[in-house]
Amino acid sequence: MNICVFCSAAELDAVYTEPAREFAELIGKRGHSLVWGGSDVGLMKVVADGVQGAGGRLVGISVEFLAAKAREGADEMIITADLAERKALLLQRADAIVVMVGGTGTLDEATEILELKKHGMHVKPVVVLNTAGFYDGLEQQMRRMEAEGFLPRPLSELVVFADTGADALSALTG
Repeated sequence: MNICVFCSAAELDAVYTEPAREFAELIGKRGHSLVWGGSDVGLMKVVADGVQGAGGRLVGISVEFLAAKAREGADEMIITADLAERKALLLQRADAIVVMVGGTGTLDEATEILELKKHGMHVKPVVVLNTAGFYDGLEQQMRRMEAEGFLPRPLSELVVFADTGADALSALTG
């Protein structure tokens, strides 16, 4: 399975990096491939290191203005012209999507993926890995959207929130 991970390229505290490393190792040990933004810095590096170190395959999809930060040694590296093309290829190459901690770029990727799924443009499972309660506010907002009729179908059909990497992987693989 090709698992797309959206996450931060920032250097983060161990409260975020250790669970990310554990999740990445599970991906690799179970024979899955990582499809990610291709960066070799921050949490993106932690995840790539964990997957590759556990025997998993790396498919990076970066963008021209970030190409200098692209990981050398990925099994495959694609450089796109812009962020829109990058996001489209990340979705195209993925069988499933996991959203990990991140900033506005991660949030942009997550909301686009959910909007596309809401409109039936893909049926791939989407899991938000809610490390240390990072996405509690997002989950609360999405539950409010569901309760007040802003979502055309149950939230559980769009996204699953998981507290651990093992739970996230179980939600993806059944």
